[in-house]
Amino acid sequence: MQDRPLPEITTKAVILGLTLSVILAAANAYLGLFAGMTVSASIPAAVISMGLLRFFRHNNILENNIVQTAASAGEALAAGCIFTLPALIIIGTWDRFDYVPATIIAICGGMLGVLFTIPLRRSLIVEAPLQFPEGIAAAQVLQAGQGKGHGLRQIVQTAIVGGVYKLASELVGIWPGEVMVTGSLGRAVTAFGISMSPALVAVGLIVGFNISLLMLAGGIGNWLLAIPITSYLQNKPDGMEISQWATELWARQTRYIGVGAMLAGGLWTIIKMRKAILKGISSGFEAYRGRSVGAVERVERDIPMAWILALIGLSIVPLFLMYLWFVHQPWIATAMAVVTILAGFAFSAVAGYMAGLVGSSNNPISGVTITTIVFCSFFLMAIMGRSNSMGPPAAIIIGATVCCAAAIAGDNLQDLKTGHLVRATPLKQQVMQMAGTAAGALVIAPVLVLLHKAYGFAGQPIPTPRPLPAPQANVMASVARGIFEGQLPWVFVCIGMLVAAILILVDTILEARGSAFRTPVLAVAIGIYLPLTLSVGVFLGGLINLLAGASKSKGSRHILFGSGLITGEAITGIAVAIPVVLLKARGIRLPLVQLWQDAAPMRLAGLLEWIQGYGAWLGIVLLAAICIWAFIQARESQDR
Repeated sequence: MQDRPLPEITTKAVILGLTLSVILAAANAYLGLFAGMTVSASIPAAVISMGLLRFFRHNNILENNIVQTAASAGEALAAGCIFTLPALIIIGTWDRFDYVPATIIAICGGMLGVLFTIPLRRSLIVEAPLQFPEGIAAAQVLQAGQGKGHGLRQIVQTAIVGGVYKLASELVGIWPGEVMVTGSLGRAVTAFGISMSPALVAVGLIVGFNISLLMLAGGIGNWLLAIPITSYLQNKPDGMEISQWATELWARQTRYIGVGAMLAGGLWTIIKMRKAILKGISSGFEAYRGRSVGAVERVERDIPMAWILALIGLSIVPLFLMYLWFVHQPWIATAMAVVTILAGFAFSAVAGYMAGLVGSSNNPISGVTITTIVFCSFFLMAIMGRSNSMGPPAAIIIGATVCCAAAIAGDNLQDLKTGHLVRATPLKQQVMQMAGTAAGALVIAPVLVLLHKAYGFAGQPIPTPRPLPAPQANVMASVARGIFEGQLPWVFVCIGMLVAAILILVDTILEARGSAFRTPVLAVAIGIYLPLTLSVGVFLGGLINLLAGASKSKGSRHILFGSGLITGEAITGIAVAIPVVLLKARGIRLPLVQLWQDAAPMRLAGLLEWIQGYGAWLGIVLLAAICIWAFIQARESQDR
C-alpha cells in the first residue's frame, strides 16, 4: 500500500481535539459518579470531528483520527479520577477537592499510562490476535465518514432528548430519579426498582446483553437473595422503614460481596494475562532494538525509548513531591513512588490487554485498582503501622494514580489500533494522547468540586439529600479504611471471593467450549455493588441490543444513539449542578416543584398534586418511548 503523507497534527485538529477532551472528561465524570461506569468516547468523538471538520476546506481522515485520539483521552482519564479521588472525601481526608494534588494525580497518572503502553503497541496491536472492538469500530466510522454527516446529527438529536429528560427530572422534578418498591416476608426484606435514566439504557445498548445480564444477575443476587437472608438473621431497628433498612444492609454489609468478587476478579485477571503481558513487553523491547537499525516506516514510528524513560522520570518527580507533602516522611514517599511505578506498569499492561479483549467500555479498571489498593494498604500498614491515620488516604492516592494510568493505557492502545487501521503515525497519536490527557486533567478537578457541592457523594461524613452513588470510590474507601481499621466485613468479602471463584470456573468451561456467552467476574461484581435500580436500567438497554440484533451488526447507529443519550444527560447533569450550587448557597431548594410549593402552595396545589400522583408514570411512559426509539435505531444499525 502506498503511504500518503497527509497532514495529521494541524491547528484545527489540536484545538478541536483538546476542546472535546475537556467536554467528554466533564460529561463522563458525571456519568461515572452516577452509574459507576463510563463509555468509550472514541466513536462519538470521531463522528463529531468529521461533522465539524467538514466545514473546513481541507480535512482528511488522519486529522479526524488525531481529534478522536485527543478527545477520548479526556473520557478515559475521567474514569480513573472519579473511581478513586472521591474516596478521599468519603473517608474524611478532604472536606473538599484540593485542585493541585488532584490535577497532579490525573496528569502524571495519565502520562504514565501512555508511556507504559508505547513499548506494547506492536506486540498487542500488530502481532496479537486482539480485537480492540472500539478501535475497530472507530476506524470503520472514520473510513465511512466521507458521507453526509448523519452520525453527528443523530448524536445531537439524542443528546437533546437525553438532556431534556434529565432537566425534567433533576431541575423541574416532574418525575423522580428512580422508582422503587419494597416488600417483606416476616423479618426478611427486599426491594426492586429502576433508575429513570436514558443514559443507563444507552450504556446497556452499547455494552450488549451479555454484560448487562450479568450486572442484573449480580444485583438480583444481592437485593433478592443476600439482603433478604441477612435481614432475616438480624432485627430491624424500631421505626425504620423497609426501604431504609434494606439500603442500610446493602451499604454496610452485603455490598462487600461485590468488593470480594472485584478483588478476586482483579487478581485472576493479572494471573491469566501474565504470559501475554511478559511476551508483549519482551517483543516490544525487541522491536525497539531491531528498529534502531535503518529507517523506520512512518506507520511504525513511536516515541523513542530514551524520551519514554525521560518522561517517566519527569512524571514521577511531581508525584514524589506530592507524596512527600502528604505523608511528610521521605522514605515512605520514596516507597510510594516505587510502588506506583511497579503497579502502574503492571496494571497498564493488564488494562491494555483487556481493552483488546473486551473493549474500553468493559475494561475492568475498578478491579485492578481495588487489587492495587489492597496490596498498597497491607504494604503501607507494614511500614507505617496500623494506627497511622495517613495509611488509608496514602493507599487511595497510589490507587488513584495507578487507576488513571490503567484507564489511559486501555484508551491509548484502543486509539492506536484505530490509527493502525487508517495508517496513522503512532508517534503523533501518542503526542496527542498526552495532550488530551493534560487538557482533561485541568478540568476534572473543577467538575468534581462542582458535583460535590451540588450533590455530594454517597457515604461521605455529612450526608446530602440526593448524593451521587460514586460506587467505585466507595469501594476504594471501604477497602483501604477497612484493612487499616480491621473493620472490613470479611465474611461478606469471602463470600464474594467464593462467588468469583465459581464464576471463573464457569467462564473457563464456557471458554473451552467456545461459547459466545461468557461470565466475566467483574461485570457480576459491579452489579452486586451498585444499587439494583442502576443495573435494571442497564439491563433494559442490553435487552434492546439483543432483541434488535445490534451486537451482530456491522452498523454503528445504536452506538451513536446511545452515545448521544449519554452525552446529553451527562452534560445536563453538570449544567444543572451550577444552579443547584448557587441556589443552595442562598438556602433555596430544588427541584423547581419544591420551590413552587414553598412560594405559592395554594395556587399550585392542583399541579403539585398531579405531579406527585402521576409524574412517575409520565416518566416511565417517556422512558419506554425512548427504549422503543432505541430499538428502531438498533434494528436500522443491523440492516445497514
